[in-house]
Order: sequence, then structure tokens, then C-alpha cells
Amino acid sequence: MTEGLQDKALEQPSIGEWLAMSFRIGCLSFGGAAGQIAMMHRLLVEERRWVSERDFLDGLNFCTLLPGPEAQQLATWLGWRLHGIRGGLISGILFVLPGALLILALAQLYVRGAGLPAVEGLLLGIKAAVIAIILEALIRLSRKALGSTAFRALALVAFLAMAFTTLPFPAIIGVAALAGSLLARGRTPGPAPAAAPAGFSWRVAGLTFGMWWLPVGAAALILGGQHLLVEIGLFFSKLAVITFGGAYALLAYLVEEGVRRGWASPGEMLDALGLAETTPGPTILVNPFIAFLGGFKSAGSLMGWLAGLMALWVTFAPSFLWIFAGGPYIERINRNPRLAGALKGIGAAVVGIIASVALKFGTLFLVPGSIRWEAGWLSAIVPAGMPDGKALILSALALGLTFAYPVPLVRRLMVVMISGLALRLVA
Repeated sequence: MTEGLQDKALEQPSIGEWLAMSFRIGCLSFGGAAGQIAMMHRLLVEERRWVSERDFLDGLNFCTLLPGPEAQQLATWLGWRLHGIRGGLISGILFVLPGALLILALAQLYVRGAGLPAVEGLLLGIKAAVIAIILEALIRLSRKALGSTAFRALALVAFLAMAFTTLPFPAIIGVAALAGSLLARGRTPGPAPAAAPAGFSWRVAGLTFGMWWLPVGAAALILGGQHLLVEIGLFFSKLAVITFGGAYALLAYLVEEGVRRGWASPGEMLDALGLAETTPGPTILVNPFIAFLGGFKSAGSLMGWLAGLMALWVTFAPSFLWIFAGGPYIERINRNPRLAGALKGIGAAVVGIIASVALKFGTLFLVPGSIRWEAGWLSAIVPAGMPDGKALILSALALGLTFAYPVPLVRRLMVVMISGLALRLVA
């Protein structure tokens, strides 16, 4: 079937149908970005034929260039493509809302259950499962991103920088983007069509930018510039702009900053990531979970909810800005070789960054007595003491269910969590 015939066969959903489908996708979006994108393709391209294959791939290519959760951004773009600004807001918000409400409820239960043996056993299993999930993501991304010697070298440099120095995450991402752009120099861009008129989209993008910063500004005016809510709004806004490679890549930076600011420990970070994997929506929902912990430790449950909602807002509001501002220029952007090269550079660096996350968290989990060694700008997690037997058993189980006898993610998490509970209760 030709592209023209395929386009003629498409159906235009009503706004009510799009609302129902967006809610369905938001409630069923388990399994990380790859699974979420595959589900949207099956529902919207193959089954309902609301979106053409070409439009879907164009949107996906565009969203991979953007910082933030690419699956949520793709959902937003598809809604914008079908029903303009209204459609984009519907699909972008509903993609996140069910999982966001659930992750904040889990954060409330998490802080209330701290110290209980049963809860500790379940969380021990979560930590083991997350280590295996990170390794799985590392292998998958390395196959995709490390196609040449230059990019493999870039990944190695990023790994060494994150694992053994105090260089900040944003600087490593910036250098990787520059290196990738330079490696792409000399490539001939494809013919780029003229951009569509986009005055209205830019006006809406300006409004979206204002809405992004509205709660942060309001908190600063009412509570003062040094208040925790302002700090969280500023920090997670910055994170939203530099988050390439998903939640696994930003975890190392989030841990450094979260521990330094007193919001969460490394163990709590692993718990947060594991719980985010059990809920629908993007894994980046780890952000409001961590913010909730910081708010709760500062002033109790109400501040926890306010902090979590602030982080949720500033994490996802930028995605609407990128889509509404860049949507009309999608073909021009997709054909820019320097942008594509920068993305490839970031992708290679993300592989190294995720490897450093696996090394640090694996060491802390398996050898709980590990300590941080620092000398100037050098820094590393050094094993100290005996390995934890329960952690070794659960890690072996999680790795087996991931690589030797693979099972779906949620089922894998449940098995390892129940095993952690059993080991803790027996002990």
C-alpha cells in the first residue's frame, strides 16, 4: 500500500474518542518508554488507523531529540497532530496523571511504612530488581547508541567522568552533545521543506512557558526565594531541560543532589525508581517521589504533597513547550545532521552514565558498608566490609528473571519483592 493510499484510509477520531483513548493509554502505560511507544503504535497506527506510519515515526524521531520523557512527548505530539493544542493537552496530561497520582500515594505509604520488617523486605526486593533493570537498559541502549569507535570512546569517557570524578552531569551531557555535533560535521542535510506558519503555536508556547514558571514564581512571592518549594521548582526545572536518556541516566545526578540537599538517601533513590517502575506512566515519575520525601522530611505530609506536585508540574510542563513550539518545524528539525549528531553524542554518553549508575548502586546494595572516597576532583564508591547475603541472593534471582529466564517487568518485580519479604521475615 502506498503512502497516499495509507493516508486516505486514516480515520479522524472525535475529541471524545481521543479523550477516552488517551485515558486508556495513561492507565496501561507500563513497561518503560519502549513498551509505551509500542503500545501507542499498536493502538493508534495498527488497530484504529488514526495516525499514519510516517507521522508516527516523524513524531518519534522529533521526540528523541528533546529532553524529558519521549513517550509522553510523543503522546502529546500525536494529540496535537490530531486535534491541535486541545488534543495535545489531553493526551499529554492523561499520559501522566494516573501514574502521578499513584506514585504520590505510594510515597505517602512509603514514609508511613518505614522501619516495618515487611516493608523493608519488599523494598530489599525492589532494590535488587532495579539493579537488573538498569543493567538491562544499559545493554539495550549500548546496542543502539554505540555504532562506531568514536561513540564507544565517548561512552567510556562519560563512564569514567561520572564514576570517578565530581564533574557535574549537565557538563558531561553538554560536552557529549558538542562532540556528537562535531562528529556529524560534513554530512549533507536532506532537503528541508519550508516550515509551516506557526504564529498561533508560538503564542501558545509562550503561554505554556509562563504556566511552567507560574507555581515557582508564586511560591517565591508568597513563601520567599529560599523556601523548599522554590528550591524544588528550580532544581527539577533544570533537570527537565537536561534529562536526556531517561530516568536511569539522571539517577546519578539526582542522587548526588538529593543526598546533598537532604531529600533522600541512595537507598531511597533505588526504592523510588523501583516503585516508579510498578506504576503506569514515565519512569521519570521518580522525580515527584523524591520531592515528596524531601517535603515530608522538612515539614510532614502536607509539605510532601506540595513538593511532589511542584516537581510533577515542572518536570512535565516543559514537554508541552517543546511540542507546541517545535511541532510545525518537525521535518526541518528531523533532517538537521548537526542536531542528529548531537543526539547521538548524548546517547553514547548516556550509556556510560547508566554504567556508572549500575556500578555505584550495585556496590552500595551488595556491600552496604561501602564508603565514598574523595581526593580533589576525584571521587569513587569503595567497597568496605562483607557483602550482604540476602542482597546477593535477590540480585541473582533478579538477574536470572531478566536475562536467563526473562519474564515481564511487573511480574519480575513482584517475584523479587515477595522473595525479599520472605527472606526478611525468615531472618
